Amino acid sequence: MNEQVSKIFNSKTKSFTSAAFLLGISTALSGFLGLIRDRLLASHFGAGPSLDVYFAAFRIPDLVYGIVVAGGIGAAFLPLFSRAVKEKKDLEFANNFLNCLLVVLIFLVSFLLLLTPFFIELITPGFSPSQKAKTCLLTRIILLSPIIFGISAIFSGILQYHQKFFAYCLAPLLYNLGIILGILFLLPTFGLKGLGFGVILGALFHLIIQFLTVKSSGFHYLPIFNFKSPFMKKALKLMTPRTISQIITQLNLIFVNAMASTLASGSISIFNLSNNIRSLPLGIIGISWAIASFPLFSKSLVSGSKEKFLRDFSSSLRQILYLVVPSSALFYIFRAQLVRLIYGAGKFAWWETRLTAASLGIFALALFAVSLVPLLLRAFFSFQDTKSPLIARIVSVILNVFFCLLFIFYFSFENAFSNFFVRLLRLPGITNFQVIALPLALSLSQAFQFFLLFTLFVKKFPLLDFKKIFNSLKKILLATILLIFFSYLGLKISANFFDTRTFFGLFLQTVLAGSLGISVYLLITTFLKSEEQKAIFSVFTRYKKFVRLD
Repeated sequence: MNEQVSKIFNSKTKSFTSAAFLLGISTALSGFLGLIRDRLLASHFGAGPSLDVYFAAFRIPDLVYGIVVAGGIGAAFLPLFSRAVKEKKDLEFANNFLNCLLVVLIFLVSFLLLLTPFFIELITPGFSPSQKAKTCLLTRIILLSPIIFGISAIFSGILQYHQKFFAYCLAPLLYNLGIILGILFLLPTFGLKGLGFGVILGALFHLIIQFLTVKSSGFHYLPIFNFKSPFMKKALKLMTPRTISQIITQLNLIFVNAMASTLASGSISIFNLSNNIRSLPLGIIGISWAIASFPLFSKSLVSGSKEKFLRDFSSSLRQILYLVVPSSALFYIFRAQLVRLIYGAGKFAWWETRLTAASLGIFALALFAVSLVPLLLRAFFSFQDTKSPLIARIVSVILNVFFCLLFIFYFSFENAFSNFFVRLLRLPGITNFQVIALPLALSLSQAFQFFLLFTLFVKKFPLLDFKKIFNSLKKILLATILLIFFSYLGLKISANFFDTRTFFGLFLQTVLAGSLGISVYLLITTFLKSEEQKAIFSVFTRYKKFVRLD
């Protein structure tokens, strides 16, 4: 890297709000690329057998990623790396962790490559033999990605500790760019295999951009391999509950995938496409704030400052609520417009649009809870408690399985329950709408997970400032009610001026009505002197001081 580029990549954020803001921008851009990716897929395949194969092929690789990378590294690496830095053993620990992780990943991936056909039979019971064969082939290609992401995740943890978020933020953009290149240039040549090659290309981009920054920050490879080191023993202890939790999480998603494969063709695609739209605000708000807060939580608890930990936690929670509550309302109100704008092209049919919009509307109702779970998880990880999240996750998964089976049954025939959702989500005339049982079950179970985690957290930290949280929430809810009213009003009025049968007319209606609702929300929270608004918008007013260059 030249000197100027090196300064940009090694810049440090000054506060968790600034870090969250940077992460939010990155997630928004990555999400935008993700929506372009999904639009290309939807317009090329429609919500049918081929797209179902594509999404199903991620289940086994995601299982490996969830167990080892998201589970092990997410729970153990950063808290222990913070302690290793304090003891001046950070380079030794990082390399040992990396080498041990690679051995585990290579062994696990090799095992799954051999047994892929067996697992595909389990996770796609409703697929035809041709679909299962294609899923098996695509799965085997994508299975290389968890190894690449495992290495990249170590570098992510190091960058997070040092608050060097620039390369970390670029990585997911480059990942989605790799997949888009696969769709545009590899799919026409290699068929469905080209989509798998695009995933691997994106994973390599994700790794390389972070490696360059970590290397310029002083990291270099050391051939250290010691499973019995004190740090690795502690890591294993921390990882075990989180790994079990991730196994349960991934098995839960595999169960949802299996149930979707037995429903109408395209159900897997509809579930995933709606969930991908929901993931945009979840990533921008919930995950970005949680990632930015995690290093501060770890450092505060390592230094013994519980008061600062609780202040940072409360501030993060309130800022997430300030952003996610109105976002939930907006995504529910504009669910049909969003799906039509994003996926309404090519082979994506009108009935597919309606079911995807209905699924998105259900996901939107639980967005507030899902967005706060990542913050709570990282709070527990910071004080090295991975058992409480495991308990909450087990209960959540049991509920999801129960609700899935129950709702699919009730949506299979006409009754008061199914008729209520048909009217609520505007699905008259569509007979095979059982797919909406999946987001409904998942949303309810995730909401319960949040409330259980929050209860356990409060039990551990009863000195949390509830008065401040409730005062903020009252202002947020009042402003959101007015946002809902004016957004609906904007939709009704603008419908008289724009031809919403065209992309341009629909886009203008959505932008103008949404802007009206957001403007009202901002005005009301300004009038109510919202502290969260001031904290978030201070990033804009102090833009020149946004980062500190080394």
